[in-house]
Amino acid sequence: MAVLAERLVEAPAPAAVPPLENGDHLDQPTFHERYEAMPPDIAAELVGGIVYMPSPVRRKHGRHSGKISVWLDAYEAETPGVEAYDNATTILGEDSEPQPDAALLISPECGGQTAVENDYIVGAPELVVEVASATESYDLHVKLRDYERAGVREYVVVVLRQQRVLWFVNHGAGLEEVEVGPDQIHHSESFPGLWLDPAALLRLDSKALRAALEQGLATAEHREFVERLAAARAPSG
Repeated sequence: MAVLAERLVEAPAPAAVPPLENGDHLDQPTFHERYEAMPPDIAAELVGGIVYMPSPVRRKHGRHSGKISVWLDAYEAETPGVEAYDNATTILGEDSEPQPDAALLISPECGGQTAVENDYIVGAPELVVEVASATESYDLHVKLRDYERAGVREYVVVVLRQQRVLWFVNHGAGLEEVEVGPDQIHHSESFPGLWLDPAALLRLDSKALRAALEQGLATAEHREFVERLAAARAPSG
């Protein structure tokens, strides 16, 4: 018994999960395991197999990100069957697990292209939004390619240093930038009635943002979309 006790005491402890480091090259399962072991105040993303640990969020980023969240939440409130998310980890593939500033998706039970596993979004949301300042170099390049490869249908980037809002749509050949319409408003193709006034967003004009959205919500296209979502949710038979 004494020998057994001694062996138990001397048995090596299980190896701790290594911490994430900025620039690590990892696959998604390894990244996810290490991320879950990190302190809860640490933010990290896996983009193109590389770990990015963003710097603290500056005031301008937070202000614009907040307006985007309100805009998407207002659309969700009038569109049963869609879900708006803020900074939710999203598992896209074997080398990609980003944490977009905002996302809008069609609920899985209404025919959307995402699923939920262990309370994480799995798959590509139909629409993703990033607010880019210090992260501009990869939001517009490696992250865009990750979203494109995963099947994101629309990608919006608020580029603070350039004071521009870039809207990309995938028509089958990858994410390509589209211009505003004659009314100077972006009209979502995946979410009828989701209208964005880019100039209002850049100047943080909440009333003008809401006015553009309300115009979209009042269209026949939005009403028909709500009806399609309801029909998709209804049990067959």
